[in-house]
Parts: sequence; C-alpha cells; structure tokens
Amino acid sequence: MARGRKLSRRSLLGGSAAVAAGATALTALTASAAGPAAAAAARDVDVAIVGAGLAGLTAARDLVAAGRTVAVLEAQDRVGGRVVNLALPGGQVTEGGGEFIGPTQDRIRALADSLGVATFPTYNTGSNLLHKDGTRTPYATDGLLGAVPPVDAAGLANAAIVQAELDDMAKLVPVDAPWTAARAEEWDRQTFETWLRANAVVPSAKFLLDVACTSVFSAEPRELSLLFVLFYIAAAGDASHPGTLERLTETADGAQQLRFHGGSQLVPLRLAATLGDRVVLNAPVRSVTRSGGRYVVAADGTTVTADRVVVAVPPPLAARISYDPLLPAGRDQLTQRMPMASVGKAIAVYDTPFWRADGLNGQVVSDTGVVSSTFDNSPPDASYGALMGFIEADRMRELDAAPADTVRAAVLADFATYFGDRAQSPMAFVLQRWNNEAHTRGGPVAIAPPGVLTRYGPALREPVDGIHWAGTETSTYWMGFMDGAVRSGERVAKEVLAAL
Repeated sequence: MARGRKLSRRSLLGGSAAVAAGATALTALTASAAGPAAAAAARDVDVAIVGAGLAGLTAARDLVAAGRTVAVLEAQDRVGGRVVNLALPGGQVTEGGGEFIGPTQDRIRALADSLGVATFPTYNTGSNLLHKDGTRTPYATDGLLGAVPPVDAAGLANAAIVQAELDDMAKLVPVDAPWTAARAEEWDRQTFETWLRANAVVPSAKFLLDVACTSVFSAEPRELSLLFVLFYIAAAGDASHPGTLERLTETADGAQQLRFHGGSQLVPLRLAATLGDRVVLNAPVRSVTRSGGRYVVAADGTTVTADRVVVAVPPPLAARISYDPLLPAGRDQLTQRMPMASVGKAIAVYDTPFWRADGLNGQVVSDTGVVSSTFDNSPPDASYGALMGFIEADRMRELDAAPADTVRAAVLADFATYFGDRAQSPMAFVLQRWNNEAHTRGGPVAIAPPGVLTRYGPALREPVDGIHWAGTETSTYWMGFMDGAVRSGERVAKEVLAAL
C-alpha cells in the first residue's frame, strides 16, 4: 500500500470522471484473465513473475520490451496488490490501498503518465483538526511553518528538535545498504519507542511523534528498529534530494500531494492490459523448484517453466512458497522476522463534502478513537463527499475479528466527533481490512524490528541462484510506497536481463 503523511496525521486513497473508466477496465481485465487462470496451459518462458502488483507488472513490462517472454502469476482475482479501487454507488470508485504520490516519486509518476493516468491535488484547503484531551481545535495549514498542531510551545519545540535530529541521523544511512551505516549496530539494537522516550521528553511532542509513526508505518514505535525508521526517512527522496521526515509526512509538497483520476488502481490495470494474457489471475504460486538448470513454478491451475524467477510479493508472503532446493538460511530468517504492519481504511460517502463549508479540509489527528487520522477523499469535482479514515497498528489489530457493522459504527462515531452529527449518516460506507486479506495479511509494508537489518538486510535483494526479489520492500528509495514498487520492478528487470 504505498503511502505518506503529516507529522500530525496521515494518508492513502482516490477517484471521479475517469473512475468509471477505471471500474470498466477492472471488470474487463478480471473477466478476460480470471477465466484462463483456472485452465491455463503449462507455459515455457524466459522469466516467471510471482505477483501482479506494480513491482511485478513493471518488471514484466521492461522484460517484454527487451524481447523476453514472461508469465505473471497473480494469486488474487485482480491486479494491483496493495493498490485497489473499491466500488461506490453510481459507478464511482475510491481507493482501499496505496493512493498518494508526491515530490521525488518520479517513477510512479512516469509510469502513470505513460499510461495516460492523470493526477489532481489532494484537497488541502482550509483548516486541519486536532482532537486531543477531548478538545477539538482547528489549525491552519498555510502558516510560515506549514501546518503546526496547536499543542503547547514546549511540545512544539521538542518535536522540532526531534524531527531535525532524525533527519540528520537519516543522512548518515546509505539507502542501498542501511546496515552498513557507521552507527547501524547501535541504532538497530533499539526500538524507535526507546529512542523517542529518551528524546521526545515533552508529552505533547511524544504524542505527535507517536501519531507520525503509526501514520507512516501502521505500526507502533515499540515494533520498529530505530535503524529501520532512519532508513525509511532517508528513502523519502532521491539521489538529488535527501529524504526528510517532512517530505514523508506532509500533504503540500509531500508524499500526499497528488491523487490519481480514476483511482490509483487504474495504473496497474492499464499496465496489465498492455501485457495481455501474459498475466494470469487466480493463480496463487505454491512452489518454485529448480530442475535441470531451469525453474518450475507451480500455481493453482497452471505451471510455468522458466530460466529465471522474479518473486514480487512482500517478504512474509514470499516465505509461504515452497522452494526446492531450500532457500539459504539467511533469506528464510529474514522473512521470518519481517511481519506486515496492520492497517485498514474506512470510507464514508455523503451527498456533499459538508465539512468544507465549515472551513475544514477533512484532515484530522486524534489521540482517541478507532480512527486517529482522516483525509477528504472526495473526487476533484466534489460531486459527492468522502471521508477516509485510517485504522492502524494496535487499533486495527483490536478490530480484526470484529463484525463489519461494529467497525462501521465505531468509525462513524469518530467521524461525528470530528465533523459533527451529519457524519453519522453516510449514503455509502466501504471498509478494507488488509490484515484479513488472504494474499496480503497486512500493510502497507513489511516492517523490520530491532536486529533484522544488521543481520539479514542483504538478503532483501540478493538473488538466490536464478530467483530474484522485487516489491516495494526491496526498493532503495520510497520503500513502502507505490514509487518504491515501480523502482523495484525496474531494478529487478535490469538484474534479470544482465543474468540471462
């Protein structure tokens, strides 16, 4: 699920005129590919690709352009992976997964441009809301210092010092090998929580940094290695622009700056359409076996024989495939230690974006409730209103087994607290719980607890004989985002071409 946020909130979604085209493309691709998946003939290709998310599809595009034959095997009945459009009444869509792009995310932008998928600015006009200690306080987004949450001066000062220190430490982390940083061992021995307790000493500053953490990672600070957090900040840029926490978390001039017309899944849908029947849906891969110098990839309903294999799914899901011969212990230990984070997205649809009339931009950060951060997910023409709320980390895990109606009631109660009683009565409501998705089991990214990067980090990208690894978790820039997924697909295609 690729994404980004604000030191006081977070983001992920999209959709209005091109949305109908997106929904049509989704239906057409599913209809054309899902049928062959069940009875696909065995294939013999140069490269078998596991996973039809942005990484796998990008790799397939580049390999086909270089004259190689490919087969892309996707477990689900759709393409896109952690990028998915959810249907709304009237043929509209909204996004249930990765949604936003921003400055330095040039590879996803270039891909979308090549496919004719346009962008529009995320709605960011009006005031944000801080809901803290039972008090609801609007605050401006266009001050000299940007959007500054109205907490006490000591807290703001402490938070600013902590943010600057994180940025400075991140500059010392090589994005292609964070485990080689001079202080890698020290930083990887501790959790982000431990470091925050020693540095964010004002309670309101700790609150802001905690919200930033759950917003960016969908994980609690206690779950994350400090080195992993510093790498993630360093990766929020490119070779010419060092990563910063501000770019990672902001809307204006940050990772949440733009959304896609037609919803973000329109990008992988159109990319998959260029690949035709090379993409096979409903084909979860069960095993990868080396035989006679080649590989046999066995999936439900089909088998592919290939010279090389690209596994373009998150590390913990890649571990569920059976490999013969066994993968090196280091690779297996890595995948045992990188769990998926926990996230859900809830979108309530109204006849109008009524909060705008109150001077609000739909963005909230809260210290209570099921939903601690929200976004205005309305279409660019405001033909209807949509509020999107993130359910993250511990809050999501607490609701994994709850009935959908229970989650709906809790989300709408939070929306009413933030935006008034009118929020209790939407025209439609959609919920995406990534923890409960069979072929995802969480999102937006696999995370690294202490000790993982320094001991097993190289195994993220290091090929195992003819098996290569892709996916946003393997990217050096914008790991965890759609841009990182595209970058990983481009990188692995070059890697495979050099080996063939």
